[in-house]
Amino acid sequence: MGSLTNNSTKIEGSDAPEDEISRSPSDDAPNDDEHNEREQAESESIALPAHVAGSGTLDRLIDTARGYAEASTAENTNKAYAADWKHFTRWCRLKGTDPLPPAPEMIGLYVADLAAPTGKAPTLSVSTIERRLSGLAWNYRQRGFTLDRKDRHIATVLAGIKRKHARPPVQKEAILPEDIQAMVATLSYDLRGLRDRAILLLGYAGGLRRSEVVCLDVHKDDTPDSGGWVEVFDGGALLTLNAKTGWREVEVGRGSSGQTCPVHALEQWLHFAKIDFGPVFVRTSRDGKRALESRLSDKHIARLIKATVMKSGIRSDLPEAKRLAMFSGHSLRAGLASSAEVDERYVQKQLGHASAEMTRRYQRRRDRFRVNLTKAAGL
Repeated sequence: MGSLTNNSTKIEGSDAPEDEISRSPSDDAPNDDEHNEREQAESESIALPAHVAGSGTLDRLIDTARGYAEASTAENTNKAYAADWKHFTRWCRLKGTDPLPPAPEMIGLYVADLAAPTGKAPTLSVSTIERRLSGLAWNYRQRGFTLDRKDRHIATVLAGIKRKHARPPVQKEAILPEDIQAMVATLSYDLRGLRDRAILLLGYAGGLRRSEVVCLDVHKDDTPDSGGWVEVFDGGALLTLNAKTGWREVEVGRGSSGQTCPVHALEQWLHFAKIDFGPVFVRTSRDGKRALESRLSDKHIARLIKATVMKSGIRSDLPEAKRLAMFSGHSLRAGLASSAEVDERYVQKQLGHASAEMTRRYQRRRDRFRVNLTKAAGL
């Protein structure tokens, strides 16, 4: 590794020296209405029975229970469900009805309006509509009601929407080994470049979600918002993650070259950034010479991938807008799944998938036509 230089690669391609500094508050925090909606749902779902008299001790336990209830779903999910409820209640007000108690007839009309809206409202995809329904069902449960999604007023409308509007899922392009090498080659060797190099290589070799990359701490329980920690050994790095499917361990072995070794890149970043406690990946100062204390946003990873894809010339035969749309944070996971020539069960374990079928969705064209049943049948 050469010495640090003062060159700073601007990931965003603008005058802003650090892309994550310019984030608006709305990128990471729910607005006041969403926060109030969520607090209202939690207060209605966690409370004392009517026949039990309150006390200071019980009130403290209620607050504790509400905290655990909030932690039962991811923060992004909480924000999405709060937004879903806000949208639905506003729709109900405009239609002159009340959202409580749940009326399957009105929810069926709401779903139809999402699929074929009037005016300038955008048409939502089937997956987004189903997510909205999940958000409504969750919000109703918090308020002591049950939304029967199998009710004919909802189920038949949704079935018709799927039949008429459903499209195959749009998958992001996988980043291949030669792609990731070209991407990291565009980064400088100042602090910001060292950090971004470690992010790309660790995310790729670990098959990590972008949220899993930025949630890492140096040690166990360094910070309250930690989602895992990292341990570095002679053979590689062991990541312990509290992921969507629960706690899991991800082994990231050392690479064959110092230029593309994810563990080496991680060590270099931690060493030069002088990070020995707290979040692994943090923001840097405006001049790119000093690591700050604030944990990096996962949105930085998506921007980083798109920026380095553009700079490295990957798929330069396509228009810029299409290239930008082809790649995202999931491109790293898809790249590992598509490129690692090992038994499928090892890829499944690395990605933390519960089923092999889910892993195969990430293997972009890797096994296509590898097994030729046409020839095997004698044709």
